[in-house]
Amino acid sequence: MVGPDAVGQRIDAVLGRVPEIGSRAEAQRLISDGRVQVNGQPPRKRDALVAGATIRVQPRAAPSSELEPDASVAFGLAYQDEYLIVVDKPAGLVVHPARGHATGTLVHGLLAMAAAGGDDPTRPGIVHRLDRDTSGLMVVARSEQVHRRLQRMLRERRVERRYLVLVHGTPPPAFSVDRPIARHRRDRLRMAVVSEGTGREAVTHVRVLEQWAGVALCEARLETGRTHQIRVHLESAGFPVVGDPVYGRRADRRGLDRQFLHAYRLAFDHPIAGRARIDLESPLPHDLDLSRSRERSRAAK
Repeated sequence: MVGPDAVGQRIDAVLGRVPEIGSRAEAQRLISDGRVQVNGQPPRKRDALVAGATIRVQPRAAPSSELEPDASVAFGLAYQDEYLIVVDKPAGLVVHPARGHATGTLVHGLLAMAAAGGDDPTRPGIVHRLDRDTSGLMVVARSEQVHRRLQRMLRERRVERRYLVLVHGTPPPAFSVDRPIARHRRDRLRMAVVSEGTGREAVTHVRVLEQWAGVALCEARLETGRTHQIRVHLESAGFPVVGDPVYGRRADRRGLDRQFLHAYRLAFDHPIAGRARIDLESPLPHDLDLSRSRERSRAAK
């Protein structure tokens, strides 16, 4: 029943504030799909509500998936509750099924922990992702409602994501890269910085933590979250990630078997009202910690 506070407002705006729907865009999709009725009739998304009207919403069923849960997939847990999970992903673990990785992915392991949410049945609960050889913290939803809220928080840049990254060169103490990113025109497995208006907005903020001979340990903070963003932005700035087989200096890997890139900090307000803020850090994995120690030792000689 429409109350006095909603009278005169657009139906998509009112429904978008309902926690179970989560966004105005989702409300518009439900209206377009014929899943909303006002007094027994399908409304238009721009229709204004009148006092006493009855709204009925038929929610969409969760997308079906043929994926099988696999509790043997190994990964760390930094936090979990009934609404979400924060994974500490090891390097080498693929996040979701893709060509050549039909089983044994992080998603298969998360299905055994009731991960859920999202329109893609091959990525249940996945809100953002890390590259296979990037380690660190990822938040995963356990319901459609929480998935939508986390996605909105990411779009609104209310999720703090910080990485530790070792780069070649001598970067300035602090700098930002604000350049759009798109799929490489010739190599579809790569991303590239492109001219304004031809790619998706991408912003990365970088500060140097330690500088050694020829390399620097930096903190990179994401404002946006595009595929390979940190790797592409740092390469475009002249400071490629050490150990990166795609965008780095292949002849100078400094003894690393993968890129030195670790999602070490994740902080955000819990998407369910009244829950405590989540602020987590992940220590450097052994291989990256060993690499940092080697660089410190070289600089001390």
